[in-house]
Amino acid sequence: MANPTLEKAFGELPEVSAGTDATLQASAPTLITTDGDAMSIGGTAAKTGFLLLLVLGAGSWGWTLVDPAAGEVTIPGWLFGVMLVAFILAIVTVFKPALAMVTGPLYALSQGVMLGAISHIYDFQFEGIVLQAIMATAVVFIVMLVLFVTRTIKVTNRLRGIIVGATLGIALFYLLSIVLSLFGTTVPLVWDSGPMGIAFSVLIVGIAAFNLMLDFDMIERGVAARAPRQLEWYGAFGLMVTIVWMYIEMLRLISKARS
Repeated sequence: MANPTLEKAFGELPEVSAGTDATLQASAPTLITTDGDAMSIGGTAAKTGFLLLLVLGAGSWGWTLVDPAAGEVTIPGWLFGVMLVAFILAIVTVFKPALAMVTGPLYALSQGVMLGAISHIYDFQFEGIVLQAIMATAVVFIVMLVLFVTRTIKVTNRLRGIIVGATLGIALFYLLSIVLSLFGTTVPLVWDSGPMGIAFSVLIVGIAAFNLMLDFDMIERGVAARAPRQLEWYGAFGLMVTIVWMYIEMLRLISKARS
């Protein structure tokens, strides 16, 4: 779900193609640096790796905070507080991308605690599901990266619009589901382990995968426009958000399939 936020930070950057340096210089003057301190693919990748390590570290601790074997097989109440903190940090990062150097790691830590607890609950019910979800997420990430680098799938303005629209639609659906759950009502079929529920999860995973394409594209365009190096943290934050989202959806999908 990172792409609308990346669009906000980088603005309407031009398409990346051979011979467009002059166009980039002319169309993104507010982003271009002249001191050589520009955004790079390597720097963004390193920061993404760092944030994911924080997620894993915090996740290891979050794993120990629940004990499904002792009867804790539902989401503990304190976890919603952690989720609220993560949400606030994400909102702050969206509106203040320059703070991503601070809010990004804090978001990664809070998300890690949440993921660790949730993963432990899932693993108690479906042994080995966490490793399966991690591997599936890694495979999808690599496949989408290869498809992007080889230009097998080209990120066009039309594709961006479709994916961003679908992502916002999913966010609205999840919000509605949360509101309905407060009144003891659940959306039928889509959360079940039947064919409809599995198909819904496959759809969500697919949209999350295409969000990765938009993340790759926006980072590439930021690098081409010589965006300030501090936006590497924001690009890393966007990628981490999408990867975490995909991992959660993989847990749901695999759990439905194994049910």
